[in-house]
Amino acid sequence: MKFKAILLAAAVSVSTLAFAQESSQKKAGPPAGNAIVGDTYGSAVTSESKAITVDKLSKKLKKDNKKVESVAVKGKVTDVCEKKGCWLTIQTEDNSQFFVKMKDYAFFVPTALKGKNVVLEGTAERKVTSIDEQKHYAEDAKKPQAEIDAITTPKEEIRFVANGIKVVN
Repeated sequence: MKFKAILLAAAVSVSTLAFAQESSQKKAGPPAGNAIVGDTYGSAVTSESKAITVDKLSKKLKKDNKKVESVAVKGKVTDVCEKKGCWLTIQTEDNSQFFVKMKDYAFFVPTALKGKNVVLEGTAERKVTSIDEQKHYAEDAKKPQAEIDAITTPKEEIRFVANGIKVVN
């Protein structure tokens, strides 16, 4: 009988701890910071001098069968996840955008990164993004409901998984 009571107490303690940790993670927003030149998020960015433009990346993706590993890309941040800083978008030369996630959800970026020029290191590929996923990210970005409702078709786009991000001039 004592064993059952101890087991029950342990189970309640573990579930309470897990719930408390989950609740605190949900409330936490993006990290603080001003995203000044030289700041790095995630792994160190080592190939800044080899960074290519978004246009060159797009051409490379078409040529290399939809995926490019270990690439550095320079671009301007247009949006950052307001909830956690867990994704961002980069402006392309034709004024569209491409989506960036952090590898293994291992790091986040401050919302102050919006409007800054960055070098991203990671993997890029062309992917089809579902309607539901597009709407989810639009909600994270606090887009107007009319804009969210206007998302009615999947879209093929560049998706980037960043190992590291560095703020540059």
